[in-house]
Amino acid sequence: MNISIVGTGYVGLVTGTCFAETGNHVLCVDIDEAKVNAMRAGKIPIYEPDLDILFERNLKAGRLKFTTKLEEAVQKTDVIFLALPTPPNEDGSADLSYILKVADQLGKLITSYKVIVDKSTVPVGTAEKVKDAIAKNCKSDFDVISNPEFLREGFAVDDFMKPDRVVLGLSSDKARKVMEELYKPYVRQGNPVYFMDLRSAELTKYAANSFLATKISFMNEIANLCEKVGADVDMVRMGIGSDPRIGKRFLFPGIGYGGSCFPKDVKALIQSSEENNYDFRILKSVVNVNESQKHILLSRVKKHFGKLEGLKIAMWGLAFKPDTDDIREASALVMIEQLLKEKASVTAFDPAAMDNVKKLVGDKIKYAATEYEALEGADALIIATEWSLFRTPDFAEMKKHMKKSVIFDGRNLYGTDQMEGLGFTYYSIGRKNITL
Repeated sequence: MNISIVGTGYVGLVTGTCFAETGNHVLCVDIDEAKVNAMRAGKIPIYEPDLDILFERNLKAGRLKFTTKLEEAVQKTDVIFLALPTPPNEDGSADLSYILKVADQLGKLITSYKVIVDKSTVPVGTAEKVKDAIAKNCKSDFDVISNPEFLREGFAVDDFMKPDRVVLGLSSDKARKVMEELYKPYVRQGNPVYFMDLRSAELTKYAANSFLATKISFMNEIANLCEKVGADVDMVRMGIGSDPRIGKRFLFPGIGYGGSCFPKDVKALIQSSEENNYDFRILKSVVNVNESQKHILLSRVKKHFGKLEGLKIAMWGLAFKPDTDDIREASALVMIEQLLKEKASVTAFDPAAMDNVKKLVGDKIKYAATEYEALEGADALIIATEWSLFRTPDFAEMKKHMKKSVIFDGRNLYGTDQMEGLGFTYYSIGRKNITL
């Protein structure tokens, strides 16, 4: 098929590359000329495991191309995916201006049947707005469908190539046949394709992310209670995770969720609910718990040392999760801001996200070339992201570099008995503290 992807952010680039991998001809559109030229030259603007291999292969084969001209995409392709940003407004609602602006332009360009696919995460009713915006200036036949993405950063290529499910909101048999053919190579093992109405498809994405965010915040609350009553959250997690009604995933406590999806989508669903006169009380609590959880480690640092001023803090991890360079809503940034405000110094290391933090924070903190270099002269180490690199470090080497053997672990990477035996003062989430 001939496909175009409007928007080459995280979702758009992964989508376009993976569609090209199964033999489709994909034309990606972006208004950033420098970015388009860089991608034409083989440079990927995001970090995502395995994406570079597929990108290079399909670029070389001529199945993956890039342009700044929307008109070219409309003329040359039959299916047009809208993978545009929907950033939050001040009230938490999704900003649809990017999508509706492109929809308005499409209406002036479409001269034959096209399938327009909303790939962006959008509130209920957006497909109807897109359809109306196109129809104002369009005399040709077209269909607008909703096809929410369920890509996990760090696993996006695998998620796309072998999806757990594909959700398609539509009302046209003609569009259904097009999408069935397009997704056929990705569901050969029998993974379901769910066809539903547009509004249900739009709500499905928000509901999924909000439920997972709720699960995370619930587990963080359980972890905080564990510390009060003397229980071990790891034991509780295994006990409840073995129940098939609950499942093992998203039960690891930590210092809050972040990224481009969960924070934005939860707030957007709350706002959408309020616009429809519904008070979504659970989700409001989820947001409050998550914001509080991002500060929990620093309160322990302050309690241990008496103050933050003058401390030299090493930080391992800056991205909101491992295997990505995404720092949006990252807990590390919240802690860095507070540490600097209270006159502590920070030296950080992250395998992928340091360049993005430099653009945001600049030289207010130091950046280390290795995880051990970050520890040089540190009063304490804060672990903010659970990169695999941090799971089995050389603890003897760590002690050589640190001024004091104190670790505040926001991701529970190490066993408490292990750290006690190694002679570290060790604070984690929902487990006993080791103070030496």
